[in-house]
Amino acid sequence: MTTATAIGQPLDRVDGRSKVTGSARYSAEIPVPGMVYACLVGSRIANGRVTGIDTTAALEEEGVLAVLTHQNLPRIAEQPPLIPSLAGTAAPGQTFFPMQDDVIHYAGQHLAIVVADTWERAQHAASAVRVHYAETRPVTTLEQGRDQAYVPDRIFGGWLPGRVGRGDVEAGLAEADVRVEATFTYAANNHNPLEASGTTAEWDGDELVLYDSTQGVNATQITVARLLGVPLSKVRVVSHFVGGSFGSKAMIHNHAALAAMAAREVGRPVRLVLTREQMFTSVGHREEQEQHIALGATRDGRLTAIRHHKLSPTSHFDDWAEPSIGVTSEIYACPNFDGVYRIFRANTMTPTFMRAPGEATGMLALECAMDELAHELGLDPIELRLRNHADVSPSSGLPWSSSGLRECYRRGAARFGWEGRDPRPGVRREGDWLIGTGMASAGYPVAPPANPQRARARVYADGTAVVQAATPDFGTGVATVMTQVAADALGLPVDRCRFENGDTDLPNIAAAVGSAGAGMISAAVHSAGTALRNQLIGRAVADANSPLHGADPLDVVARDGLLTAGTAADSYADLLQRNFQPDAEASGAWSPPGRDPEFAMMTFGAQFAEVAVDAELGLVRVRRMAGAFAPGRVLNPKTARSQLMGGMLWGLGQALLEANHTHPRTGHWASASLGEYLVAVNADAPDVDVDLIEVEDDVVNPLGVKGVGEIGQVGAAAAIVNAVHHATGRRMRTIPITIEDLL
Repeated sequence: MTTATAIGQPLDRVDGRSKVTGSARYSAEIPVPGMVYACLVGSRIANGRVTGIDTTAALEEEGVLAVLTHQNLPRIAEQPPLIPSLAGTAAPGQTFFPMQDDVIHYAGQHLAIVVADTWERAQHAASAVRVHYAETRPVTTLEQGRDQAYVPDRIFGGWLPGRVGRGDVEAGLAEADVRVEATFTYAANNHNPLEASGTTAEWDGDELVLYDSTQGVNATQITVARLLGVPLSKVRVVSHFVGGSFGSKAMIHNHAALAAMAAREVGRPVRLVLTREQMFTSVGHREEQEQHIALGATRDGRLTAIRHHKLSPTSHFDDWAEPSIGVTSEIYACPNFDGVYRIFRANTMTPTFMRAPGEATGMLALECAMDELAHELGLDPIELRLRNHADVSPSSGLPWSSSGLRECYRRGAARFGWEGRDPRPGVRREGDWLIGTGMASAGYPVAPPANPQRARARVYADGTAVVQAATPDFGTGVATVMTQVAADALGLPVDRCRFENGDTDLPNIAAAVGSAGAGMISAAVHSAGTALRNQLIGRAVADANSPLHGADPLDVVARDGLLTAGTAADSYADLLQRNFQPDAEASGAWSPPGRDPEFAMMTFGAQFAEVAVDAELGLVRVRRMAGAFAPGRVLNPKTARSQLMGGMLWGLGQALLEANHTHPRTGHWASASLGEYLVAVNADAPDVDVDLIEVEDDVVNPLGVKGVGEIGQVGAAAAIVNAVHHATGRRMRTIPITIEDLL
């Protein structure tokens, strides 16, 4: 056994110094001898065919090694199905690979790769490629595709059904004393992490090394191996530092395999990094969508029915819709629920994960409708939610593995100062500013990986240790947190442990998506550390020269590198040196809960916001935000708060800033750079208060960790939109809210 001392401490990031000094090497910064550069050429039309590509001028440019198009690029070996990367299998971003024929499905689709000896020469030569088209009018907007919509059998890479329900919604709405109906329209959102996606590919004979910016090195390895028809053992993927992802690097998009194909063609290492503009057309996006929601309730505020329907575009190849209806079917006790996804084929690449995929948009619709229902009933918004609190999963009837939602309401309201709030809209004013406050519930499902997760631990004869797992660190602080987990499992001080990660040569971990990373990685690390600790305890009690010889292993405690039982003590260092061993090693694995769980699993929270609105100018300023969250056990409150705060601020962007639209005639994005696409910056950030409510959960994984990557965004935008109503008396149905909506 050990005495835990590191878990739960707000330790600084172990990689903080290397990041701020610039010594941390990101995928596009790793030097590779003999490397050349690739630049992609994207389609200027959204629908049609390529009738000709003239590469003559490009090939004549100085330093150009190759121009690859559908006419000379080798064919892929196979196209794997679209499956979320958490499954631990191949995870292509879409079931379409470019440059295999002359058909154009969406604007920006990759039509050529230009390879040259410098990045600047590759860019210049790419501008010299001339593509001729036969264009057909595209379908990209909701209005263009509405009449062609259908209900798919499955969505989200086949993981979820296209229709969910229970009870009789029409009967529930008919018996309701009060009904609220609303339709919300959401603009599309594009991925803009600080680091653009990129891959460096290097062949050594038949072996391939990829330096890839990814959330899952094993997902990149498996996907590229299948696309190229290369044995898995011949592909190594390295990704030590990732400059943010938020879903853009959760699936394996085409550029990784294209870099490998280009490198094989020119016989030299190739670096392919997407431009900021290409990020809008190459790594998926959160789709434009329309959500219609209807609530029925009794006069005392008991929900009788929820109907939640969604319409959105998908690609020509995949039935994708982010699961906006998932949490809305589970968050409140309601006997009747009907949820339907309707999608239509559009000239777009397959949309993809974006932070809180589905939950961020779906819960906005539900929570704004709940706010309206509370107003109609004359109830406090928190009281309405408490009256409909789900003590068990409404869909399955299973008990929650843990909840904490009631405590989130209570503590969040207390910290925010909710009590005594005047519910009347538009009555509080400070000069030209109307002041309003709003709140919303938050929920995010706990989705364990499909396969066992592995890690390896090694203690050296000097008393230090290293724990290894393949997972990259894409800004969440996983290297720091897993160092803490390893230290406690081994019974060592944190400063004597280190965590090595980001390489497929290390034990496999599924892509850390869907807030699953902390739970599954810590489970594997804890398992490996525990196995090694028990191994060394066993050696000590069996060692005739150890002070612990003959002791009961169950009585031995490991702490600070010492093994003690009563007054007897031995150390890892003395044990190994005495037996002439330089180190000791053990592996550990964690298998997630089975397919037929006995508990429902979700992370809960409550969000609060205060806004100031200048109704004459149409300006909204978020003055403060507060969130209370119950994510199970908190491994490091500093990194957890950082994650939650980032999610809450993204909710601000969702409510007020982030929007993109396609032109109905050309199919092009209206905004294709950070000069046009608005994201929240430091000047937009208000005071943000984050409260962590630890709840015991011995079901989700050995350490009871649920994760915090997504839950911070869920409900944040809804709280802001509800606060805008409280300030102005106007219900906002178009997201994000614009100046024009308020004037």
